[in-house]
Amino acid sequence: MLDNLKKYQVILASKSPRRQELLRGMGVDFAVQTKETPENYLATMPLDEVPQYLSLQKSQAFLDNELPADYLLITADTVVICEGEILGKPKSTEDAFKMLSQLSGRTHHVVTGVTVRSAEKTESFAAISMVTFAPLEKDEIDYYIAHCQPFDKAGAYGIQEWIGYVGISGLEGSFYNVMGLPTRRLYQVLKGF
Repeated sequence: MLDNLKKYQVILASKSPRRQELLRGMGVDFAVQTKETPENYLATMPLDEVPQYLSLQKSQAFLDNELPADYLLITADTVVICEGEILGKPKSTEDAFKMLSQLSGRTHHVVTGVTVRSAEKTESFAAISMVTFAPLEKDEIDYYIAHCQPFDKAGAYGIQEWIGYVGISGLEGSFYNVMGLPTRRLYQVLKGF
């Protein structure tokens, strides 16, 4: 499938092992190339629009003359939004505990913005998944943080890890979107390139 991509050198601009795993699972042959990009956005921007905006910023960090003419660049950004606040990556154990306590017993949404860019066109989109956590006990949160070290994850959790197995009571939308790439939607977009 996706034979149309054979004419491209596909580049995933993400260090995330989860995004790499998902793109590989889609059968896409790719290389990883990243650039440090500040994750700045206007405070007045609707929170649901932030990930798509950031994925576009990550894409634009690669100038046209820095990539081969036959490139196809994929960039993405995922945020967890709970009670009108973006929960980023935790900076400490205390920060992770605070985030997971905030998610406990509540429904939040996860938004992933994706930008796919070739020399001919750029397409950006966002996908939203609603995730509900059952109430979490303090020792469950402590156990998860100690054993899974979720410091590289938005909202301080990975749905594919222990906390997802025991703590998530409901999901609307794409499971893979919560992991970091809305694979079905990305597949449809890639078919159009």
